[in-house]
Amino acid sequence: MHATVWFDGACLGNPGPMGLGVVVECGGRRRTLAKPLGRGTNNIAEYEAVVAGLGLALAMGATSATVHGDSQLVLRQLAGEYKVSAPALRRLHAQARALMAEIGAVRLEWIPRAQNAEADALSKAAAEGRAS
Repeated sequence: MHATVWFDGACLGNPGPMGLGVVVECGGRRRTLAKPLGRGTNNIAEYEAVVAGLGLALAMGATSATVHGDSQLVLRQLAGEYKVSAPALRRLHAQARALMAEIGAVRLEWIPRAQNAEADALSKAAAEGRAS
């Protein structure tokens, strides 16, 4: 079963309060997630979001996925195009790669922020403490 995942992380200041936003469609179902993450950096928030999105897709039964995000850094690191040099990101990178391997075929696609509006709004609401 194929899942489509949109992810975004927000950070109010860098570092500052973080939040993640995720939208997953899989098997005719659609789920959203907005979660505050405490204090950290924008890149940590982005990684937390992609990990949450992949985990949700897996929980929904995904055996393949297309992952959309506006973080070129995260997507290129997950694709192996960039090295992960920041120690704070290594654990999250490993978690994301493990989830990708468990799902199976995963396609990573960069999209402009305007095409990621729902995940962006969810992540900002979470960072601002407005997530339910």
